Amino acid sequence: MQTPRILPLTALILACAPLVTQAATPSEPVVLKLAHSLPPMSAAHTRFIVPWCERIEVQSGGRMKCQIYPAMSLGGAPAQLLQQARDGIADVTWTLPGWTPGRFPLSEVFELPFFTSDRESSSRALWDFVEHNAMSEFAGLKPIGTWVTGPYVFHFRDREVRNLDDFKGLKVRAPSRLGNKMLAALGATPVGMPVPQMPESLAKGVIGGALVPWEVVPPTKTHELTRFHAEAAGDRTMLAATMIFAMNRKKYDSLPVDLKKVIDDNSGRDTSAWIAAQFEPADTAAREMTVARGNAVYAITPEEMRKWQAATRDVTEEWIREVPNGRQHYDAAAALVARYAKP
Repeated sequence: MQTPRILPLTALILACAPLVTQAATPSEPVVLKLAHSLPPMSAAHTRFIVPWCERIEVQSGGRMKCQIYPAMSLGGAPAQLLQQARDGIADVTWTLPGWTPGRFPLSEVFELPFFTSDRESSSRALWDFVEHNAMSEFAGLKPIGTWVTGPYVFHFRDREVRNLDDFKGLKVRAPSRLGNKMLAALGATPVGMPVPQMPESLAKGVIGGALVPWEVVPPTKTHELTRFHAEAAGDRTMLAATMIFAMNRKKYDSLPVDLKKVIDDNSGRDTSAWIAAQFEPADTAAREMTVARGNAVYAITPEEMRKWQAATRDVTEEWIREVPNGRQHYDAAAALVARYAKP
């Protein structure tokens, strides 16, 4: 019988060293691919996306971080961002539900004309509404934040619009399905398109105006492409768009418990309000920049705004008729807006 061969101690240590080294090597950090449509100098990128990513990296002790793909650099078109998150092409995306009409029929209530109040309050209301009434719209996703934009403002190339008659024959970019309906009710010709397509359309005269919040103006050079800017008066926003910041559900489910907690701690009602608030300084700066350029910035009179509200009332009534249990959902959303609205 052959005697078993015994390795010398030094050889045994050397043979096991790779295993010891491998076991001692810390695991690689989780890298979240985060995609959005605007350039890196935009308020969305600098004021909320980068700080959010920095926050989860710090709170995870460096075990989770973002790889950000601005300006659709991960590929695809803006309207495909939501599906990219669902399919796992991106782990996290920031996008507008209005770019995928019909996918968010319930939370769309927050895009009705003259429905929302200040952005932080209505963003809290939107989160609560989604959580209790519309989570089915987020199948395949883990919502991180849902918020409303600041007030949309009209930006016109070469026509000063002050009343309903001034809209006749004017093609205006709208952000959403309900934005299109509102513009049609005001007498304009709505043209739906994502923000990245807007500057070229303005420059070529394909559209005579655009409906976007102030913060979008600098990164799209809208202040250079338009001359007149009409703001709505009143305590209710003429039009706002809903936005979502969401994570691929499978990616979230694959995280260890402590990293899930980091995501959870940076999601929800307060996060939604915080994100909404990050755009306010950008709105102010963009408005000041436009005024300094010499463009005409003016407010529609309260008397005229009442006419606009009356003209768009059918948009709300139509939504209530079209959506299952529309009146119930409308009343629930309106109650939340009123509950959180600042006195």
